[in-house]
Amino acid sequence: MRVDCEGCAGCCIDWRPLSRRSLDHERRGPRPPLDDTYNLVPLTRDEVRDFVADGLGDALVPRLWRAEGDEGVEVDGIEVAAVAGRPAFFVGLRKPPKPVGPFDTDPRWLRSCVFLDPETLQCRIHGSDRYPTECADYPGHNLELDRETECERVEAEWGGDRLLDREPPEGMEGLLLGPHALGSKVFTHPDPDRLAGVVSRAASGDLTPTDRAEFVGVAVGSSPGSTTVNDARAADARDAVLAAESWAGRACEEWRDRADRAGGLGELIDRDADTPTDLVARIETDRGAPATQGWGPEP
Repeated sequence: MRVDCEGCAGCCIDWRPLSRRSLDHERRGPRPPLDDTYNLVPLTRDEVRDFVADGLGDALVPRLWRAEGDEGVEVDGIEVAAVAGRPAFFVGLRKPPKPVGPFDTDPRWLRSCVFLDPETLQCRIHGSDRYPTECADYPGHNLELDRETECERVEAEWGGDRLLDREPPEGMEGLLLGPHALGSKVFTHPDPDRLAGVVSRAASGDLTPTDRAEFVGVAVGSSPGSTTVNDARAADARDAVLAAESWAGRACEEWRDRADRAGGLGELIDRDADTPTDLVARIETDRGAPATQGWGPEP
């Protein structure tokens, strides 16, 4: 599998404000996400645990889904998808607004992966132990399942060749579907009553640090193949997330504040006020964000 990612990062950025067509692939089918985040990367339980252990738990966010029929449980007046009466969710990487200019466009505020460098449009953790399996295999799972890739969506909108071949890589991991995903990629919260107020904040995009830590803790405390949650392990992980003060978590908050003051998502960057380079240096680099690797020659 070969892809051309330079100047793109379409799978890492919510580029819907730039699109002339509806990019609603995540909202098709019986379980639309409760949040409005685009291409949220699902992490495995072990990946969530390792992010927490590295002090990066504040870079994580949960996703819940709306239920259809009788499969859900009602919280905050919202019917949430559930397994055995327990709200189902996965944990992904936060996507704060950043000043990015994909596809040779002028930089504007678009939701971007917490680990995406807004200048190089490269992942800051690519090739590291924390690089998610889902990202490493992308778009292999789509090709394996004969589903449209983000590469092809970008090609249809902006032209060029991004997906250079359609052969899924060998040895892909992380494609957990159905019962195999339970406790390993899809988790269940053991106490719906404890989520009063939390579910409505998830739907409005206003989750608090305590809200996020609650779900991350449950994910770490989960057991593969079951809805069992180890309360002690979950509590330890929840406390670790609340204590985290990583460069990534702090950058998320400042990016969001700056985007709100600048007019919100989709707005062009005011270059007279701050250049993207200055912003990235102050908000990410100076806080300890790792550098990206640069674009090497095409193999």
